[in-house]
Amino acid sequence: MSDVVKPLAECPSQAYLSNAVQVADLLEWILEQVGTAKVWQTSFSISEEFLRRLYFIEKSGRVKEFHLVLDHKATNKTLKLWSFITQVIERTYLTDNHSKLLLVEADSGQKVAVVTSQNLTRGNRHESAFISTDTDIFNTLHTQVKDLIDNHSVPLQDLFIQRQT
Repeated sequence: MSDVVKPLAECPSQAYLSNAVQVADLLEWILEQVGTAKVWQTSFSISEEFLRRLYFIEKSGRVKEFHLVLDHKATNKTLKLWSFITQVIERTYLTDNHSKLLLVEADSGQKVAVVTSQNLTRGNRHESAFISTDTDIFNTLHTQVKDLIDNHSVPLQDLFIQRQT
């Protein structure tokens, strides 16, 4: 990570374009610096590989809550991973979504917002991201993600139950 980004305290706004960093790497890097936190993440889709990484990140005790928003067009793939997703993430929502955001709010009050091009998959492609500790940026994106969750999404649990019946 140190070849691609600088510590948050040293560089509160930064960007990169690299094929060496995955979103899970970025989440671990942020949590190492801010401590235990709540996380909101949006993506078009998710892979089993990312879920495995997230499982171990959460097992470390650094994530208090994880809120995940995925696109409903990826529902079939998401439902195949449903059992694993529910073991790792309690709050998963489906909606019309193509955004790729990572919002981290630490118990200490520190807030980090990341806007990235990468889905929660591993493609070994060059991906870009903008990272900021600016509270206004975090608050704006957080408000919009909460609106997406509260007013425009279906909890994955509800969709899975409907599909079974």
